[in-house]
Amino acid sequence: MSTRSHWGWGDEDRFPDDAARASLRQQLSGVFGWELPDPLPYPSLDDAHLPTPRIAIPPALAAFCTADTRSRATRTYGRAFPDLLRGFQGDFSAAPDIVARPRDEADIIETLSWAADNNVAVVPYGGGTSVVAGTECRGDGRAGVICLDLGRLDQVLEVDQTSRHARIQAGTLGPALEAQLAEHGLTLRHYPQSFTHSTLGGWIATRAGGHFATRYTHIDDLVASVRMITPAGVWESRRLPGSGAGPSPDRMVLGSEGTLGVITEAWMRVFPRPVHRSKATLHFDRYADAVEAVRAIAQARLYPSNCRLLDADEALINLVAFGKHVLLLGFESATHAQAARLDEAILLAESHGGTVASGPKHTESSQVSGGSGHAWRQAFIKAPYKQTALLTLGVIADTFETAVTWDRFAALHEDVVASVKAAGAPFVSCRFTHVYPDGPAPYYTWLMPCPLDEMAARWQVVKAAASDALMRHGATITHHHAVGRTHRPWYDQQRPAPFGAALQAVKSALDPAGVLNPGVLIDQPESR
Repeated sequence: MSTRSHWGWGDEDRFPDDAARASLRQQLSGVFGWELPDPLPYPSLDDAHLPTPRIAIPPALAAFCTADTRSRATRTYGRAFPDLLRGFQGDFSAAPDIVARPRDEADIIETLSWAADNNVAVVPYGGGTSVVAGTECRGDGRAGVICLDLGRLDQVLEVDQTSRHARIQAGTLGPALEAQLAEHGLTLRHYPQSFTHSTLGGWIATRAGGHFATRYTHIDDLVASVRMITPAGVWESRRLPGSGAGPSPDRMVLGSEGTLGVITEAWMRVFPRPVHRSKATLHFDRYADAVEAVRAIAQARLYPSNCRLLDADEALINLVAFGKHVLLLGFESATHAQAARLDEAILLAESHGGTVASGPKHTESSQVSGGSGHAWRQAFIKAPYKQTALLTLGVIADTFETAVTWDRFAALHEDVVASVKAAGAPFVSCRFTHVYPDGPAPYYTWLMPCPLDEMAARWQVVKAAASDALMRHGATITHHHAVGRTHRPWYDQQRPAPFGAALQAVKSALDPAGVLNPGVLIDQPESR
């Protein structure tokens, strides 16, 4: 059985081995001319330095709590680059004092009650894949911190085949969720890059983006109702196809990042498993033409499941194409052949200078087949492991994403690339992960060779430069990576000031002692 890494992305046995890292080092040297050091060894748990727990496990919680080293270390950080760096260096100074793994809602209620009475912070935890310091809490001004891991709540509890809804517990990991739904011939069709290691509750709490490049882009689109335990009581919305009854309670929960309550389950909109698939890959010589082609397809409302544009640099580093901008198109359905929709999308792309490099290909199978799209998909899933390996080679590798209207994209893109390079990163690439009729969601990757002892400071310079550029053009600080602690300064700029005050009031009503994930989204109230 695989062992989850206490510091890096995913499972330890999937880390690139010495030969793979040597090959990666050679590849970077050949492409960029970088002189990189020999790879440093991966750290072991013995290298981790954790503080002594500030609080003891109370008898009332003893049946489902632990303070062992691996449990605390694994749940100290998310998996952003600064998290990997600190873990690699053995710095686990922000480790939670206790890890609670509740068996049911009664355990959650008991934990929240004890924490409020004892001035202890509680951080709800799904899969720990946050890239915005969303689960990191030092508990400043608190007696201690409890990490509340929902992993035991991992079942599909009920399926309504008539309405195509499924009631699913929040701690269910992506693969387990899909396996259980498959028994009913259904699927959620939500595949973030973190799919293997993230949970339904985490997707809801962070408004995660998933598989579909159009239409069902966010988990928001799939939520029918949510059940959440708050210190003030149970929050459960009514399961309805739609409602005009005031502000939506579900919208308040979506993106709340563990600050208002602990999501325990949700009714989700599910689908028959797709069978009919059509796909093609197109190449473009000019990036501006490729962008216009994607806009035309999005505004034609053909709703492809895959409409991802890779600029030439993104295509190069993922070994998809050389010297070409690449558009990956895909359509799928459980009931209808998709050839006609793909053909229409291809015509639109060709009218903007695109040429078909692969396909069209039409299949009737629940299995995803090969091709350049498959090659990119595999690279996409493996990318976080590669990021972990690059750190050991003295290379910062990170990403950020946003969304902006079509009329502002060109100026934003030029400014972002220039700003990131001016801040010291010699390589910046871009892909569209999602597209809408009114704008794209560009996702940027940047690389920078850097001495280990300078990485933290230089990462911060690039992150600030990129985030400031997004704000200059009226873009969002995040399209699907959440706010956490990392994005908080720019989130405060983006949201209306009265809304921030209203959110603070909601927090005070639901969590009077302010124990839930303090410091995320809103200011931490004075502790008692």
